[in-house]
Amino acid sequence: MGNNESSLDDLYACESHQWYRKFMTECPSGLLTYYEFKQFFGLKKLSESSDAYVRSMFSTFDMNDDGFIDFMEYVAALSLVLKAGVEQKLRWYFKLYDVDGSGCIDRDELLLIIRSIHAISRTDDQMSAEDFTNMVFDKIDVNGDGELSYEEFMEGIQNDEMLLEKFTASLDLSHIVSKIHGEMV
Repeated sequence: MGNNESSLDDLYACESHQWYRKFMTECPSGLLTYYEFKQFFGLKKLSESSDAYVRSMFSTFDMNDDGFIDFMEYVAALSLVLKAGVEQKLRWYFKLYDVDGSGCIDRDELLLIIRSIHAISRTDDQMSAEDFTNMVFDKIDVNGDGELSYEEFMEGIQNDEMLLEKFTASLDLSHIVSKIHGEMV
């Protein structure tokens, strides 16, 4: 049993070293700016709403709100994407969707994010952003006030397999992880 823990620790240490090398290659200053963040992921010529979404994503990774993503924030973001459980990811999604920071997600906020995700990922989704937003609110806005509280969001998504799958797929960052791993080898 000790050998398995040791080899797992070695794997994480090696992975962390590769992440650090990749980060410092991309950001010799040790700080990733919003512009570099967009460049890194090949996000060019975004619409205003898509740019707002990417800026919101950047802000959620910029945990100390200094306008940069440092190495520790980078590792935390990658750990969220690679290793986090469903509940941790849903907490992050809630923070991302709560654009104005009010503690609730309203229809306009959700619609803005879903439209932006569709525009950036260029998915061929059968359901429009409007239909998806309406479906989410019909299913999980328990008190019908037009806003999703943190509790409504967490319980509603976790208790509806189809919504959980849709939300998870909408923020599937595996292509980004593949890019990072591909460039580290």
